[in-house]
Order: sequence, then structure tokens, then C-alpha cells
Amino acid sequence: MATKRSLLAVKTFEQIIVTSEAGEHQLKRALGPWNLVGLGIGAIIGAGLFSLTGIAAAENAGPAIVLSFLVAAIGCALAGMCYSELASMIPVSGSAYTYAHATLGELVAWIIGWSLVLEYALGAATVSVSWSSYVVDLFHSFGVALPAKIPLGTLDLAGTSIGPLSLDVGAILIIVAVSLVLMRGITESAWLNTVIVIVKVSIVLAVIAVGVFYIEPANYVPFIPPNTGNFGEFGVSGIFRAAGVIFFAYIGFDAVSTASQEARNPQRDMPVGILGSLVVCTVLYVAFALILTGMVNYRDMQGDAHPVATAINLTPFPVLQVLVKVGIIGGFTSVMLVMLLGQSRVFRAMSADGLLPAIFGEIHPKWRTPWRSNLILMVFVSLFSGFLPISTLGHMTSIGTLLAFVIVCIGVMVLRRTRPDLPRPYRTPLVPLVPILGIVVCLAMMVSLDKATWYRLVIWIVIGFAVYFGYSRRRAGVTG
Repeated sequence: MATKRSLLAVKTFEQIIVTSEAGEHQLKRALGPWNLVGLGIGAIIGAGLFSLTGIAAAENAGPAIVLSFLVAAIGCALAGMCYSELASMIPVSGSAYTYAHATLGELVAWIIGWSLVLEYALGAATVSVSWSSYVVDLFHSFGVALPAKIPLGTLDLAGTSIGPLSLDVGAILIIVAVSLVLMRGITESAWLNTVIVIVKVSIVLAVIAVGVFYIEPANYVPFIPPNTGNFGEFGVSGIFRAAGVIFFAYIGFDAVSTASQEARNPQRDMPVGILGSLVVCTVLYVAFALILTGMVNYRDMQGDAHPVATAINLTPFPVLQVLVKVGIIGGFTSVMLVMLLGQSRVFRAMSADGLLPAIFGEIHPKWRTPWRSNLILMVFVSLFSGFLPISTLGHMTSIGTLLAFVIVCIGVMVLRRTRPDLPRPYRTPLVPLVPILGIVVCLAMMVSLDKATWYRLVIWIVIGFAVYFGYSRRRAGVTG
């Protein structure tokens, strides 16, 4: 039995390094700076860009969705600089969970680790459902009819009808396929991700290059639609509400930090991977949003989960229409790959601290990956993917990630005071100004999200507390 420890017990850097290097088998250090940039782009360009852009424009910001992307990018850049400092100092897997454990203590680390489940595992489930729908649509383009979902009847609980139950086979298959690739090895996973990233960035550039000729200037008027009288519905508040919504599109650059222990030179390469992927994606996002709202009036994108397909169908290029769908499918695939990779690495770090069962930290002797963790995630995430029509997880994913970003920014300031002696290969500029601004911008986006999202976050954290005090608290420090 582990000895009782403070809820705010902090792990020293020396303890973190020793824990990460414990065990018979270690993660394989095979990733260079371009692999890390590719992982970041792979996680960032996906469902947020291809699905949420049009919906946020229609419901919150109008053509000013471009400004929303910039607001979200500023928040990410500020947090990204803080991530880079900590990632270069603590070159182990675990991301924000590990950073919180080193700065703010065990309980805060648990909250962050628990919140990251929303970002990675359930985020991957949400993306898999979109992946499946696009695959069905692609096959329809070739005259092949595939069922979107297989109906299984009506679900009744205690005599109450919950609604029709259906099985999304495509969503399950892609989660299984991606998980198997991740179990096989980080080198193979990074290679597949790089290929997909090249394809989907090419598609995004093609849409921008072609779409610029089909812009209707009238669609930009008014650029910032007047507020309807309700907070978050257009006007300035709408820009911030949209920034919080489409923040889902930016999450992923932090997934780069979960691969620290698999980078060849993490002190040098982690800042390149984190900030490099963020810069590339911000430029693409702003250009893409500008083209999209110029081609399609924001009012016409109300409830449209496929705004890119809607826009590209306005062009007389059927081949491009097919290629765009292929690029989007590839985009979803790489997002799932990086999300599931990130989740398994966070679980491994939590397992090493005894907060989760040891099975989550076991490394395959040949593949040198946390394969059992990937296997368990494959089962549970595929179940969510196959049976649940997850429509609100975009907001949930965003608020959970924003919370992690706030704590990372706080962590940088805390470490500057408590451990000023530690070497910092990358130093966040203008501390404490940059971390404070990062906290303010991220909190502003969190506050702009609707009440229902906050309620769900509170419920999720309460469940996390039950797990922590029921199991993890008693096992903390036990790794066997």
C-alpha cells in the first residue's frame, strides 16, 4: 500500500525522469523535427476545419469567423510557447498531465489527465463518425451505395424509449485500423501520418487556389453581422463564442508534446514541432475560412456538417470534388491516429505514477509501444464510435483542452519561481506577461462557451474525482 501523500504532492524533475525510464522496455526514440511538425499538422487539420468552420460562421460569427480563427490562434500561440518550454525541460510522455504533476501537484495533474480523455479518446470517437459519413458519401460519388448506419432497433430502459439504436460499422473499422498501426510502431505511425498530411495539405491548398475564383464579394457583407441581442450570436461576443467553438480545430499541437519520449532530440525538436505546426495551420485556416465564407453565404451554412463539400460543389470540377473528399477522409484519419497516440502516452504516464493500472504502461518488447493501452483504447473508443451519435463533443473537447492550456501557462510561472536553476533549452519570452495573456485569452474562450458545455465539464470532473478518490488516490506511487 502506498504511503499517504498530500493532494498537492509535486514530483521533482529527477523523479519524473527516473519513472519514465523505469521498466524493462522503453519507447523508441525515432522522431525528428519534421516528424513532430507532421504529427502536429496531422492532429490539427481535420474535423474542426472541415466541419465546424461553416457551423460556427452560421451560428456565431458570420464572415468574421476569420477573426475567430485568429483569436484562437493567439491563445494557442501563447499556450504553445509555454508548452514548448516545459516540453524541452521534461522530455517524457504525458504532456500537460506530466507538466502539472511537476508544478501544481497530484490532484491538479489528475484533473488534467482526466480532462485529456475528452480531447483524445472521445475526440477520436467523434472524428471517426465523421470519417465514416464522408466515406459513404465518397462511395456514392462512384455509384456505390453503402449504408451510413445499420439500424438495430429501439433501445428501451426501464420502460422508457431512448431512441433508435444503430451501428456505425465504418467508424468502428477505422478506429481498429488506426489502433493496429499505432500498436505496430511509432516509426510506421509517423510515416503513415506524414503521407496523409502531404495529401490533405495539398487538397486544402487546391481548394484555396480554385475557390478564390468563385468568391462572391457580397457574401462578406456584413463582415461582422450585428449581434442579435443574445450573447454569442454575432457581433464581438459572437467572434469569441466562435473562437471557443472552432478551438476544436486547433487542438492537436499539444499532442506533439505527448511524443516527447519518442523524439530523437526533444530539447531542440519539441519547440519546432509545437510552434511549427501551429504556424503552418494558422495560415491555412485563415486562408481557408476566408475562401469558404466568400464562396458560400454564412446563412446558408446553418447546420451544414459538410460546408467544404457544399462549397466545392459550386465549382465545375467533379474530379476536384472527389479529391477534396479523399483529402478530408485522410485528414480525419491522421487526426484519429495522433489523438489515439496521445491518449495512450498520457495513460502510460499516469500508470507510471500508479494513478491507473500498470497494464496501461506495459511496453511491447519488439514494437516498443504501449500496445496494451492502445488495445484497451481501441475497444472502448470503437464502442463509442459505433453506437453513440456524439453531437456535442466538439464543445466538450474544446473546453477540456482550454482548461489544460490554462494550467500549463500557470505551470511555467510556478517553475520559474520554484526551480529557476533548471536548464531551459527553450525559454518562453516575456514571462510572466506571455503566460498571463495565455490564461486570459483561453479563459475568455472558455467563458464564451454555453452553459450546457460547462455543466457537462463539471459532471465529467466529478466522475473523475470519484475515480481518483476511489482508486487512484490509494494507489498513487504504486507502479506494480
